[in-house]
Amino acid sequence: MRTSFQLLAIATVGLCLVASKSGFASAAPSIAFELKSVDGKTWTEKVFADHAATAIVFIGTGCPVANLYLPELKQLQASFASQGVQVLGVNSNFGDDAETIKKHAADFQVTFPVLIDAEQKLASGLSIARTPEVVVVDKKGEIRYRGRIDDRHGYTYRRDASTRADLEEAIKEVLADKAVSVARTEPVGCLLHRHPDAIATGDVTFAQQVSRIINNKCGYCHRAGAAAPFNLQTYDDVAKWADAIKEVVNENRMPPWHATASFGHFSNDRRLTDTERQLLLRWIDEGRSKGDEKDLPPATVYDDSGWMIGKPDLVLKMPHKVDVQADGVVAYQYYVTPTNFKEDMWITAAEAKAGNRGVVHHIIIFFRDPKVKMPIGEPDGKKFGFLVGTAPGDMPLVLPPGVARRIPAGAELVWQMHYTPTGKPEEDLSEVGLIFHKGPEPVKYNSITKGISQRWFKIPANADNHRVESNFVFKEDSILLSFMPHMHLRGKAFLYEAIYPDGKKEVLLDVPKYDFNWQSAYRLAQPKNMPAGTKIHCVAHFDNSKNNPANPDPTKSVVWGDQTWEEMMIGWIDYMNSKPLEPAVADK
Repeated sequence: MRTSFQLLAIATVGLCLVASKSGFASAAPSIAFELKSVDGKTWTEKVFADHAATAIVFIGTGCPVANLYLPELKQLQASFASQGVQVLGVNSNFGDDAETIKKHAADFQVTFPVLIDAEQKLASGLSIARTPEVVVVDKKGEIRYRGRIDDRHGYTYRRDASTRADLEEAIKEVLADKAVSVARTEPVGCLLHRHPDAIATGDVTFAQQVSRIINNKCGYCHRAGAAAPFNLQTYDDVAKWADAIKEVVNENRMPPWHATASFGHFSNDRRLTDTERQLLLRWIDEGRSKGDEKDLPPATVYDDSGWMIGKPDLVLKMPHKVDVQADGVVAYQYYVTPTNFKEDMWITAAEAKAGNRGVVHHIIIFFRDPKVKMPIGEPDGKKFGFLVGTAPGDMPLVLPPGVARRIPAGAELVWQMHYTPTGKPEEDLSEVGLIFHKGPEPVKYNSITKGISQRWFKIPANADNHRVESNFVFKEDSILLSFMPHMHLRGKAFLYEAIYPDGKKEVLLDVPKYDFNWQSAYRLAQPKNMPAGTKIHCVAHFDNSKNNPANPDPTKSVVWGDQTWEEMMIGWIDYMNSKPLEPAVADK
């Protein structure tokens, strides 16, 4: 059945009843618009009569989901222009000014017109809720399709290919003068930033309460040059994103923390307290009061060096810059950097730092002996020593006093780089910073990272809860420091359990909703003693069904592999032996 709501040329936003081609009347938004594009040209609803089909796509400068679709929209415009199709980008976001929108279009090399809907009349008239949301209008001004572009990208997934190209199929059917077979889909993306329409009446203000919550739980990532795609450093920043903040807080997507509170206490727990959550949501619902600026906390000062660990003693870089494509899936990349260490070196802190945070999903850096010929791409630590990694949710290596990690003389660093395209061509040159142990006291304990992995598994096609287990037994009395579960796109849940020599069992960490996009480390607030003979039992569950939106292909069975469309099962732990090192070893 063809959806056919008429866009009428009227001066105000409203609702009207319009007869559809199927014969029934339906309520529909209607609006006449007159908007300027970033190049100064004026566009009106007359554009519909001049084209066989017009795709109006609502975009925003800070929405990563919308940005990922820009290359596809450019390709669609190029492919269908000769058949009378016009793609129009529309930015209706409150807080995106004309200069920001113009720069965004230039940065992403947008080839179709981008219109500025500063008063949000077009977005309101069409009841647009998210970016990217698309509306396809035919030559007669009838809406024939509205919804998503396709199902490739969402909040927690990126597919290499869509299961259905909804926008493209709708355009083809309009051009063929056929009924659009799927005329409505649910858009997935960022909430449109609406103009504040409430009078602030509550007693919760940004200056007194909300600024402190944002600084403590959000600000480090949501700042210029950090991992998050937009800033939350000022009142205007936070007020602009308030509706989106409300959504992700209510859905427990932000701040990112995936472990249940039932087991373990962790020093890096990012969850909002009940009080923080209630204050933040009240502030949004009651009008986003700014309050008195004199009540604001002192501005947070971040380390000018750009390093979380402080200024490193040594910085090593990847061997060369890497170009990253605008779209699609990039296979893991591997690079080798010599350390040129003349003797064994003891590291007390290490940080992998992305050169381009927007395009680097994760970095894992191993070290290997160059005299031993071995292939790269063995991230379980059996052939490599683990140095440090970084990913959304992960943290640098910072070891307690007296603890360090030994890097052997002559070691080479092996970089495993996972790049995720952003919608425009990018380049990256990442680096790692090292801080060395300095006397006079020798190193007492050697920090060890162990990957408790199971490589011999096969996840059947369409299995929605496939169980895989792995084990590790401490041969000596040890002290457990932290955990980091690792799976790929079919990862569903991960649990660590200690089975002590006396048979007692204890759950150490339970992650019931694993998310590949957040490679979170969980650092114990108090290191935990592991007597010799204690077994760490890891249990992972995988969802290889069609109900997993991140699943590349539920019809195929899956085995171990480096790439994201394959799978891994690794329960990383950091620990150290309880017995101090012999002075002769520690001094080497």
